[in-house]
Amino acid sequence: MLDETLLDTPEGLAEADHRGLLRGAAEAGARVRTAARNAAEAGIGGLKPDGRPRAVLIAGPGAAATHTADLLGTLAGPGSPVVRLAPTGVAPAAGALRWELPGWAGSVDLLLIATPDGTEPSLSLLAEQAYRRGCSVVGVAPPGAPLADAVAGTHGLFVPMATAPYDQEEPLAASSPGVLWALLTPLLALLDRIGLLDAPPEALEKVADRLDTIAERCGPAIATYSNPAKTLAAELADALPVVWTEGTSAGPAGRRFAAALAELAGRPALVAELPEALAAHSALLAGPLAASADPDDFFRDRVEEPPALHARVVLLRDRPIGGLTAAPAARDVALSHDTPVSELEPEEGGELETLAELIAVTDFAAVYLALASGA
Repeated sequence: MLDETLLDTPEGLAEADHRGLLRGAAEAGARVRTAARNAAEAGIGGLKPDGRPRAVLIAGPGAAATHTADLLGTLAGPGSPVVRLAPTGVAPAAGALRWELPGWAGSVDLLLIATPDGTEPSLSLLAEQAYRRGCSVVGVAPPGAPLADAVAGTHGLFVPMATAPYDQEEPLAASSPGVLWALLTPLLALLDRIGLLDAPPEALEKVADRLDTIAERCGPAIATYSNPAKTLAAELADALPVVWTEGTSAGPAGRRFAAALAELAGRPALVAELPEALAAHSALLAGPLAASADPDDFFRDRVEEPPALHARVVLLRDRPIGGLTAAPAARDVALSHDTPVSELEPEEGGELETLAELIAVTDFAAVYLALASGA
């Protein structure tokens, strides 16, 4: 059950935030600036690439690497050469995970290693394997991690991850807002330098500014009625989120939101892109999860009996109003099944800025849902 009174009690939220999730969300802009500075100091701005790599391979543990690869692949556009190397192993522990290069990887490919840990032996071995194959290697991990020495041994480029003092107090959640931006920002700068996407220093500064703006708008001191993240968290209190995305950038933002809800708040969620989502989820909205599926809910004891789980559509869009859009059809489908709809659409800006806003608002919402439900 969601304690909605906690949402408007900043002191209570701070007391419940044992994992530093609110701090990570609030400091996302600062993380971007620090990560960009670390990338510049590591020499990314002075690189003189011979050309674009045939493939960009990304390795790393958990949701952090998954989201990073998803975002980079989306920003690189159609025909993106970004490929995530999924780990194998018997447990999600640093010593148990294993990564392998594909058989075709060679001297025309680039390996990116992104990890908030850096102690994974297999990632160090992967860097050595890439060196023997002739792949260029770039690593992002906490400073002083064993991976730093491994990357240096391959004559690769190591960028210290932007960290905060409280990162050492509790194990970092892979979906933590601070982790994503600390790993993603140096790789954005790198892929901008080699011409795979457009993320110059001024664009990263605008991303940091947008994240700061969202932190002010969605912070714990802002009341629920004027706070879009708290409002979304309250709306999802007793609902199954059905996340529909529209627009290129909204896709990875929706997938990250679903993963953050699962890892941080312990809540299941479904995600799909419009317009195909309408066909994929129409039967779901018409079934037992529909808001009108329980005719006896009117007579339920609101104090003693918990509500049944019903779907709620969360529509994430990054397309400008007035363009070709499936949003009206999505609203019609949802409302025809008595399914409520929550909508988020960023303010105007560049692709990186609008993407950052969608991620930031949904990150805050997942954090509030986690704290107010005791996850």
